[in-house]
Amino acid sequence: MPIRRESFLAHVQERGEYETTEEADLAARVVLALLGAHLVGTVRAEPAARLPETYALILLNPLPASEPLSPDRFARATAAWIEGATEKTALWDIGAVLSTAAATAGDTLTREILLQLPHGYDLLFGHPKPA
Repeated sequence: MPIRRESFLAHVQERGEYETTEEADLAARVVLALLGAHLVGTVRAEPAARLPETYALILLNPLPASEPLSPDRFARATAAWIEGATEKTALWDIGAVLSTAAATAGDTLTREILLQLPHGYDLLFGHPKPA
C-alpha cells in the first residue's frame, strides 16, 4: 500500500528541514524525476507503487536519460532545476528525498535500485556500502 502524500511530504520536510511543504514538494518532484530517468523495469515500478500517486507518476514517466549521471552530475542537474539551489543545497535536497524514498521502499528494494545506478549513489540514499 502506498504511503500517503501528507506523510511522505512530512518526512521529506523533516529530513530536509524545509520551512514549507511546498519546498519539500518541489525537491521531491525534481529528485524523483531525475531518479526515474535512471531506473528501468520493476526496479522503477516497485518503488513507484509504494509512493503517493503524484510522485509515483513522476517516477514512472520521466524523460529518459541519455546517459547515467554520476552522483556529482545528478547533484548539478538537481541544482539546475531548483531555483536558487547550489550543488551543496541540491545534495541536501537529494538526501532528504532519497532517504525518504529508501525508507518507503525498504532495504531489499533500495539495494536493487542501487544496482541500477552508477557507483556512489548509496551515499545519496543514506545507505553507504560497508568498506
